[in-house]
Amino acid sequence: MIAVIQRVKEASVKVDNSVIGEIDLGFMILLGIGHEDDEEDIQWLARKISGMRLFSDSEGKMNLDINQVDGNILLISQFTLHASTKKGNRPSFIDAARPEIAIPLYVKMIEELSGLIGKPIATGEFGADMKVSLINDGPVTIVIDSKERK
Repeated sequence: MIAVIQRVKEASVKVDNSVIGEIDLGFMILLGIGHEDDEEDIQWLARKISGMRLFSDSEGKMNLDINQVDGNILLISQFTLHASTKKGNRPSFIDAARPEIAIPLYVKMIEELSGLIGKPIATGEFGADMKVSLINDGPVTIVIDSKERK
């Protein structure tokens, strides 16, 4: 499971020109689910995300986690994070999970993150053509791979 976490001042996602999810201060997360991912990956990754100290304290140092700043999360499914570009110029997405595996894991991640931050999280729509807008704060962008545990 791959997560691209962006610290944002605000973020939103549209489907068919309608905003379906939006947040102010928090994380906009792109989540790529691979065919080998399972609930252990979700639990590890959700705990890692909720504990990441990416927000500034009173001295301007990144010492605060999302709960300490009462931040929000916008979670977007993104199978293209599993693109393989080894051969040619057209990416292969063979490592991305099929919808029948990915959707239940995506739903479980929503539940897990919501529980860890103590409030609902905003989401995109799995498989939809989404338009994502954000103001990246910093910019701060972190990539985490649950299989590499880094």
